[in-house]
This record gives sequence, C-alpha cells and structure tokens, in this order.
Amino acid sequence: MKTLVWVEHDGKTVKDATLSAVTAAGQIGEVHLLVAGHGVDAVAAEAAKIAGVGKVHVADDAAYDHALAENVAPLVVALMADHDAFVAPATTTAKNIAPRVAAMLDVMQISEILSVESADTFTRPIYAGNAIATVQSSDAKKVITVRGTAFAKAATEGGAGTIEAVASTGDAGLSTFAGAEIAKSERPELTSAKIIVSGGRALASSEQFHALIDPLADKLGAGVGASRAAVDAGYAPNDYQVGQTGKIVAPEVYVAVGISGAIQHLAGMKDSKVIVAINKDEDAPIFQVADIGLVGDLFKIVPELTSKL
Repeated sequence: MKTLVWVEHDGKTVKDATLSAVTAAGQIGEVHLLVAGHGVDAVAAEAAKIAGVGKVHVADDAAYDHALAENVAPLVVALMADHDAFVAPATTTAKNIAPRVAAMLDVMQISEILSVESADTFTRPIYAGNAIATVQSSDAKKVITVRGTAFAKAATEGGAGTIEAVASTGDAGLSTFAGAEIAKSERPELTSAKIIVSGGRALASSEQFHALIDPLADKLGAGVGASRAAVDAGYAPNDYQVGQTGKIVAPEVYVAVGISGAIQHLAGMKDSKVIVAINKDEDAPIFQVADIGLVGDLFKIVPELTSKL
C-alpha cells in the first residue's frame, strides 16, 4: 500500500506532529509525503530527510499558502489516484482538511487512531478515551488522522526521499485567508513540551493562576496548561486548554495543580509518563491516574515547591 502523509509546517520547518503520522503511515505501507504551500523548498528538503520516507510530493502555489481546506482537499484527492491511504496528524489544520477529503472520496474517515493492527484495521478512542474501538475499513481509499501521543516520532535524519513537484489544482475560490492571531510564548509549545504544569479552577482567579503556575513552570522549563474550567472562568487563554476539547498531550512529567480530574481532562493527559497531582480533595478523580499525589492546600504547597527547586 502507498500512503500519502500531510506535512504540517510553518512555511520554514516541519512540525513535530508530522513525525508521529509518518511512523503510523510506515506501519500501513510505503510512505510518501505531501508538502503544500508557497516557497516551501526548505520544508521539502527537510521532509525528505525523515527516516522511512520514499517520496516527497511538493505542491508550490500561493493557493496553498495558508493550508485552506477548500484549496488543499482537491489536491489531495487528485494525488489519491496513486495512493491507498491519506494519513494526517490530528491537528487543527489537518482536522479541517481530512473530512473534506473523505467526503470528496466518498469514504469513511477514521479519526485519531492509536494503533495500526493491519493495513485496514486500526484502534481509536471513544467515550472520551474510556473505551478503545477496533475499526476495520472496507473502503478502497483510507482517510486517517493520527493521535500524535500514541506513536513514536520518526527520526528527522536518515531518510533519502526523492522530491517530486506535482501540479497545482489552483484556487477553488471558495474561501480566502483573512488573518491569524497567533499567541506567542517563550515557553515550550504544549504538544511538544517535555514537562507541563497545568492549573485548574481551584486557583480562583487569573492573577493567582499566573502568580502560582508561571513561576513553577519557569523553574521546571515547562509549558503551561489549564483545565477547561479554568479557561472558561477566564484564568487562562484558550490555547492553554488540555483535554478532550483542548490539546492532547503526553509529556514526560505532567503536574496538575488544583485540577479535580474530570473525564474530559483525563482524556487529554492520561498518557503522560509521570503525573503529579496537587489537590486538597483526597477523593478527587485525578488521584486515580496520578503517580505522585499531594493532598493539601495548593496556595501553600506550590510556593514552597517552587522555592525549593
């Protein structure tokens, strides 16, 4: 089987989410990559070095500059004539493109796979990760998104893929890029951070959230996350949200401060290697998944912990 993997990039470099998708695709069949954008020669050269990649298809056109699904999907569909599966990381951009591709191909999308059992059989989470479904697809063409935390990242060196230019399908004229407001932070991006410190509603205000969580994260060189309750209350911005409706993370260490551990939050972080929970309620669900639990007043524990690091 030949797989076509969507390459996430920022116009200059390949994003980490792509590497997990490459690993998953390699378990299905031969790996070909698709780099779409404008002026993406450097991205294509970097992508060709990823271990296990056989070919890199490059579609260089201003129409693909901002990865608008309305323009990218027809390109993918055209390339699927020579491929058996379209594989994309489960990112915001790819989640916009993949369903449109599936609809145009008239096939079922298989979302956020956790493992590849065979070329047509996969596992994926349902019920907020409380059950794992095994899905077998009889579709001739597969459209698959990959949960990045479930697969190891492919090596960024060692590959020798050939680079091949492909014809553009042009601008569909259905949408235009209006602008983007991108949050900038000195801290590691949540989905790639090795350590994450997350705060919950128990922090009681935005001021206290940042006064307690930020210094601890700075000491640990960590990314900062938040529960949905904390985000909804205005303590932290939306891009901090970890959980079923936020970001799915699996860092080396996840520190949950004042987070009770609702099922939706656990779905986004329970694959973390080591989970540290700080909560005054000893019956909080977070302690059921925590490797290290600290029962007590976070307003005393967190400053003390920060001062001793």
